[in-house]
Amino acid sequence: MTPLTRRGFLTTTAAAGAGLVIGFYLPHGSSSKNGAGFSPNAYLKITPDGKITIVVARSEMGQGVRTALPMILAEELEADLNQITVEQAGASSLYGDQTTGGSASVRTTWEPMRKAGAAAREMLLSAAALEWGVPKSSCKAEHGSVTHAGSNRKKSYAELADRAATLPVPSAPPLKDPKDFKLIGTRAARIDTPAKVQGAAEYGIDFRIPNMKYAMLSRCPVVGGKVTSFDDKDAKKVPGVSYVGKISDSAVAVVADSVWGAMEGRRVLNVTWDEGPNKDLSTAAIKEGLKQAASKKGVALYAVGDVSKVGGKKIEAAYELPFMAHAPMEPGNCTAHFQANKCELWAPTQVPQDVRDSVATAVGLDPDQVKVNITLLGGGFGRRLEHDYGVEAALVSKAIGGPVKVLWSREDDMRFSTYRPPSYHKLSAALDGQGWPASFSHTMVTPSISAQKGYPLDGGVDPDMKDETAVVYSFPNALIQFVQTETPVPLGWMRSVYALQAAFASESFIDELAGAAHKDPLDYRLHLLSKDEDIKYFDAVWKTARMRGVLQLAAEKAAWGKPLPGGRYRGIACFGCFGSYAANVVEISMENDKPRIHRVVATVDVGQVINPTILEQQIQGAVIYGLANALRAQITIDKGRVVQGNFDDYEPIRMSEAPAVEAYYVQSTEAPSGVGEPPLPPVAPALCNAIFAATKKRIRSLPIIT
Repeated sequence: MTPLTRRGFLTTTAAAGAGLVIGFYLPHGSSSKNGAGFSPNAYLKITPDGKITIVVARSEMGQGVRTALPMILAEELEADLNQITVEQAGASSLYGDQTTGGSASVRTTWEPMRKAGAAAREMLLSAAALEWGVPKSSCKAEHGSVTHAGSNRKKSYAELADRAATLPVPSAPPLKDPKDFKLIGTRAARIDTPAKVQGAAEYGIDFRIPNMKYAMLSRCPVVGGKVTSFDDKDAKKVPGVSYVGKISDSAVAVVADSVWGAMEGRRVLNVTWDEGPNKDLSTAAIKEGLKQAASKKGVALYAVGDVSKVGGKKIEAAYELPFMAHAPMEPGNCTAHFQANKCELWAPTQVPQDVRDSVATAVGLDPDQVKVNITLLGGGFGRRLEHDYGVEAALVSKAIGGPVKVLWSREDDMRFSTYRPPSYHKLSAALDGQGWPASFSHTMVTPSISAQKGYPLDGGVDPDMKDETAVVYSFPNALIQFVQTETPVPLGWMRSVYALQAAFASESFIDELAGAAHKDPLDYRLHLLSKDEDIKYFDAVWKTARMRGVLQLAAEKAAWGKPLPGGRYRGIACFGCFGSYAANVVEISMENDKPRIHRVVATVDVGQVINPTILEQQIQGAVIYGLANALRAQITIDKGRVVQGNFDDYEPIRMSEAPAVEAYYVQSTEAPSGVGEPPLPPVAPALCNAIFAATKKRIRSLPIIT
């Protein structure tokens, strides 16, 4: 295989009958592996039988990637969307970073996907021109065919594929002007909807293979605890139970012919645990540790001017956020079949390569002896960036010598997961004579997910914070700091990660400043964004004009400033993360001292929108997820154990509570940026700001309802 150049393309396949195959590289936002020498991780194939296929290494978990990516390609290729199918690539050493996360799927594939489609289009045009002996400029590509107006001739891409494959790949094919887009920006129907509606879509939990067993694991309830011993006498009496055995230091597996048999066998299994050093760990102790760490010197994420030399009216506040669970509707699961010198898995994963590598290490194989097939994911929110479920399935399969599906119950998924880290935020500002912030300070105290997982920090900075804790206001003096702490509780990336935490604290505090200055919260923000400025934050540049535009759109659609019906109140917030800008206006009333959310207006600027319907779905999902997190979501620790276990004590938004969510976006021709996560961070502060408008009580700790 020819190494990839920085142009992003590989030599086409020219074997007779193979059609046109172009390999290209789709980078990932968290990966720097996009230099010369890397193999392609996506392919465009046009075969003589008329099939147009793109092979990509991104997982589909409801975000619409299997529709958005074909739309980008089809636009430049001049093909109809219904002519293109997506083929899911499994884990492979050929693929760069296959991670699906960080709202990166579209924003990192936009340019290479366009170039691939444009390159194929130009090659097909050239092939037709050569066959007809006419100038290429007299040929036109449209609807999966090339036509020659002068002679009224027409050939399909299928007929031209073999000839096109003999031509060189253009390194810089001409791309369409956005004003000429026919497909991008339209509400094309989602490709995956019919299969889901018909029940044919296959998620990890649905997957079956012949002779497959089912396994449930009994895990130590205390963080970091281990198995001392176990008595399997009663478990083996359960009909269908065929195996009980320790598969790791902290877990015992029960294998049966049915899910029910595995559950019953685990229920009567008697395990003695070594609870280890965390048996007395509690939420109270964790919170106190965060507060104490706030007095330490932090690592500067952003600094301008000198906050220590600014006088004025001093305003201070502290905000807290708890551990949170991802709680996707599809709990953890994986199917594995270990056979001597190979192992195959079927996993709903966001990180197939990590699953492959971890499984290889666990079962004593080389990575190329492990095959990972990616199924649909019934939600992810970052939970499936882990690979524990894959390792467990492989270990159990090896132990029993046959195929097995490891299933996690809802309680397993809640109590033995990884969690969004807790945080403590210390904020202060000095207001000038007009009430505007002459200085602004924000110290974020939280464990580092990357550090806990063994990844190096960059100058003491968690790498995720560079994309998630942006500053979008212009302050004459500002200091944003990060103080790293540690916790034995396993941490994981959760939808919007540190952005959710930073936004809750900073956007609630901005409201506090507006109140102290006796100014309208919207006007206060717009004043801070009034000048068109570029704010450099690590490698990103945040534009006050784009943030201002999103905020104004939200205010306009929510009719901010116009009277509300009696008993109704509004709150507003905005934030930038993952390259995008977002704002929310939340409208509430208070019932029995609790907020009743009636309406949420959510606006974004994500650059060029690929599919407005998918964008709106993402915004609506983010808002509902954000409201659930803000209202009741928290994971607490008692005696080293996670207390919450199901949706009765980790309660999501119920249908009767769900507000009307209005989603809008700023029209833009900027390159696409992230959309899955950016609408989420402003939700909690906008809600809490609305509660303050109603009650004059400031909420500085989540969840709102405890």
